[in-house]
Amino acid sequence: MELRRNTWEYTGFEAADPILLDIFNPNYDVDLPAIPDEAYFYTTRRDTLGIYLQDQITFADNLKVLVGGRFDTFQRKETELGETTGEESLSAFSPRVGIVYQPIQPISLYASYTQSFQPDRFFGRSATNEPFKPTEGTQYEIGIKADIDERLSATLAAFQITKTNVVTPDPNDPDLSVQVGEQRSRGIELDIGGEILPGLNIIASYAYIDAITSEDNNIPVGNGLINVPEHAASLWTTCELQSGDLQGLGFGLGLYYVGDRNADLENTSILPSYFRTDAAIYYKRDNWRLALNFRNLFNETYYETSQGRNTIYPGAPATVIGSFSIQF
Repeated sequence: MELRRNTWEYTGFEAADPILLDIFNPNYDVDLPAIPDEAYFYTTRRDTLGIYLQDQITFADNLKVLVGGRFDTFQRKETELGETTGEESLSAFSPRVGIVYQPIQPISLYASYTQSFQPDRFFGRSATNEPFKPTEGTQYEIGIKADIDERLSATLAAFQITKTNVVTPDPNDPDLSVQVGEQRSRGIELDIGGEILPGLNIIASYAYIDAITSEDNNIPVGNGLINVPEHAASLWTTCELQSGDLQGLGFGLGLYYVGDRNADLENTSILPSYFRTDAAIYYKRDNWRLALNFRNLFNETYYETSQGRNTIYPGAPATVIGSFSIQF
């Protein structure tokens, strides 16, 4: 069961003397203007209750079925300058069904069907200031998992995800949002993981995704979705010494490739592909572990995500994180 309350508060006003920053030599040591009495105050509160049940039924040693569902109820209340401006109550049931069949012990064939339901309440607003409809999704997936040996396994899956009423930036006004008619993603994923040799572990993955706008009144059908690469791949490997005076010393190397992505639904701006390298070195003994993690080792300039063509988020530069942990 899930019980949650989210509250978003917005304050907007025009400063009499706006603060000007030089983007090439910014000075942040400035006094912020006071909030005037005529400022715009807007609050949205959403209460959520979710009840989830599922059961796994074993029909035979090699045949299992998973049946589940989630019931959600939401209550949303909006206030403006202390006055209630809108209230809404929504509820939905989202089923989930899955089946796993093993023709032989190392091979598992599976299929699943899932629905989802999520009211959207973003910090942005629609041009008509109307509340957004809930985002609804349907996912189909089939796949095969093979235990190559006791230490190594691989999974190949094909999927289709369809979403309706997805909230995205308004192409005519970056301060507002719109809901597209329908978005569809189809693809395959390949994952391989395990211990190749004692102390040598790998996790490798590849994904191909064809993600498009499949129905809409404003966006051309067939346009690619925002922030979804057609091709993506990663490899993370660690090597840990198993004996000798340096037993427990380990090294890690991560390689990540993300292909070109659309920055807007009109497909007028592209986030270029990038290749990022991470690394790690650690030492563990008994119940403690000391580690250094290096993210973006070669300080690659890349763009991680976007919210329309006017809001682009760059990836973090070279970063070093040290950690020490003790397990009791």
